Amino acid sequence: MTKETIQGAPVTDDQIEQWAAEAEQGYPPEVLRKRGRKPVGDGPGTVVPVRMDETLLAAISELAAKHHVSRSEAIREAVRRAVATS
Repeated sequence: MTKETIQGAPVTDDQIEQWAAEAEQGYPPEVLRKRGRKPVGDGPGTVVPVRMDETLLAAISELAAKHHVSRSEAIREAVRRAVATS
C-alpha cells in the first residue's frame, strides 16, 4: 500500500485522524480561502468573446508582458482608455 505524502513527507494515520476531527468541528468562515475570481471592476465580470487577428493579439500580449499584467487586464485597460476618450 502506497503511503500518501505532502511535499515529500509521509502522512501518518494519526495526522489524518487529527485533520478529520478538526474538519468535523468546522472552520470559521474568515479562515477559509475565498473562492472564485476577483471582481474586475464594479462587480462580477461578463465574458465577451472578441476576435482579433494575430498582429493585434501579439501586440496586446507584448504590452501585457511589458507591464507585467495578464492579457485580459491589458485588454480591459485599453477599452477603459478608449471609452474615457470618446
